Amino acid sequence: MKYGAHCYLFTDCWSDDQLGLLDAAKELGLDCFEIAVGDDVQFSAWATRQRAEALGLELTISPGGQWPLDCDLSAGDPAITARGLAWHKKQIDLAGELGATAYTGALYGHPGVLHFRPLTTEEGGRLADALHQLAEHGERNGVKVVIEPMSHFRTHVVNTPEQAMRLISAADHSNLRVLLDTYHMVTEVRDYHLAFRTCRDKLWGVHACESDRGVPGGGLVPWTAVFSALEEMSFDASLILESYNSALGDFACRRGMLHNVCPDGYAFVRQGLAFLQGRLKRPCVSAG
Repeated sequence: MKYGAHCYLFTDCWSDDQLGLLDAAKELGLDCFEIAVGDDVQFSAWATRQRAEALGLELTISPGGQWPLDCDLSAGDPAITARGLAWHKKQIDLAGELGATAYTGALYGHPGVLHFRPLTTEEGGRLADALHQLAEHGERNGVKVVIEPMSHFRTHVVNTPEQAMRLISAADHSNLRVLLDTYHMVTEVRDYHLAFRTCRDKLWGVHACESDRGVPGGGLVPWTAVFSALEEMSFDASLILESYNSALGDFACRRGMLHNVCPDGYAFVRQGLAFLQGRLKRPCVSAG
């Protein structure tokens, strides 16, 4: 089992002067670190890669920074889909430069864009084809392409594990995987155990946070079901702690988190790791 943290626990924007956070992550006992990228995030990929490799820290990236609205793979306009495909390929190229193992997120659409209708057959086909192309591009760069279902407050495209698996089946590429987020699942899933097992053959990892985006434990997430499913699956999942640091000015508020559940990223990781490691006592075997 690999344990990780999202950069947003510590900083609102990754840059070269944040490299010390990689050292801190290693000192906290983490194995992997997720960096949010976007058009407004500028840094030396080589410097970040060098530091991470020296520390033995695995990197992943996700589109958390500026992501143009006209770069949406689920859009009804083929031109917008094409721009989205080009934009995501650029991020995958960056992942390759970083030596990152995965590019993850709501890659199938654009978080915050809601059309309140199902995709048409034509739109669904175009989306599946675009994801196939992204997966192919990722394979050439040694990067897994990982889609994350999000709540119906964030997207109308993929809300549940079942929908994610159907989309992966339609896209038909072996380089596609699923990331499940325990926070988003609260509004979409009744049976967490079944949800995890639904994705067992494609499950790449988990964003671990509570129903209020706080430290895991004590909220509405049925952690017993999560842990039992992971252990039964014997899956070597990446468990990545995620939230928004609420001590960084209005950063958390701008991200839609209006309550103060992460005033200290270091404390969040220490408490989160203690909870996760205390419950997952049986070592897991890699699924490859």
